[in-house]
Amino acid sequence: MTSDLSTATAGIPSPDPALASFNLGQWLRDVGLAWFPWDVTIHAYAICILVGIVLAVLITNHRLTKRGGEKWVVVDIAIPTVLLGIVGARLYHVLTHLTDYTEDPRGIISAFFVWEGGLAIFGSLLFGALGIWLGCRWTGIRFWSFVDALAPGLLVAQAFGRFGNYFNQELFGLPTDLPWGLRIDAGNSAIPVGLPEGTLFHPTFLYEMLWNAAGAIILIVVLERALRLQWGKAIGFYLIWYGIGRTWFESIRVDPSDVYLGIRTNVWAALGAIVIGAIIIIVQSKRHTGAEPGVYVAGRGPTDDQSVESDAVYSEHDDLDADPAEGSDAEPAATAKSGSAPRS
Repeated sequence: MTSDLSTATAGIPSPDPALASFNLGQWLRDVGLAWFPWDVTIHAYAICILVGIVLAVLITNHRLTKRGGEKWVVVDIAIPTVLLGIVGARLYHVLTHLTDYTEDPRGIISAFFVWEGGLAIFGSLLFGALGIWLGCRWTGIRFWSFVDALAPGLLVAQAFGRFGNYFNQELFGLPTDLPWGLRIDAGNSAIPVGLPEGTLFHPTFLYEMLWNAAGAIILIVVLERALRLQWGKAIGFYLIWYGIGRTWFESIRVDPSDVYLGIRTNVWAALGAIVIGAIIIIVQSKRHTGAEPGVYVAGRGPTDDQSVESDAVYSEHDDLDADPAEGSDAEPAATAKSGSAPRS
């Protein structure tokens, strides 16, 4: 790092703050709809998140239908997943930044002002998993089949979501003199006190975008072509991959965070994701040695034939994720139809 970062003139420019939000109500009035009385603010960050959600749904729908799922059944699962994911994301953020809300002059009620920002991916993952479980119960889709189909779409969605941080000029990293350092407008309250004007910062949003995109490509193009990533192994890879990247990105961020034993809260969460991902892969590899018999549990699919085109042999142990209340879909050990296992 150079001794005087204030001389830095290169780097990635930040967008005009005016691009961070758009008053839809005012625009409607400007084009002649004077009767529209409300100011409806559309935030660039929210648009980035919505684009990510749409892409995740499209990718998951493609992958799930290739594996035998009904077209657009993913929407029935996405609705509770997104709703609970938003609740979890907000709750996690509030609990890990509690003093921001207990000391707010407006009172703890400010914790419900989601439009002011503050969503955390780890809370979204926890509550979103509950939403997926509920959606899978309603539709008859196997939980592990769905989350494996979702894994690359989740990485793509998070990549687009991070682009919203760029518009908000937030969650950037430590000062740097690298040519791709991020320029932040002077006066930004997130800039640490004492730094000279013109200081460049690590664009952690860009690092995470590239990391997530690379993870999606590796998962689809490399791993799923070489391995049969079923029974939760794809989502296990996601947790490990994202956890490794987030551990580093989080460690170089300068925004305030609760710290335990000298480590930021989200670093602990990222390390937990790595451990959980590894456990899923190890346990599921031992528990299910054969191919998935189909994406639906027994008796819940659109057809009676839920066989998988595969050379693999699956046994009764490979059906243990079926809900006992729905009946076991265990079948006598038998060789599935010849062919190759469906991959995407």
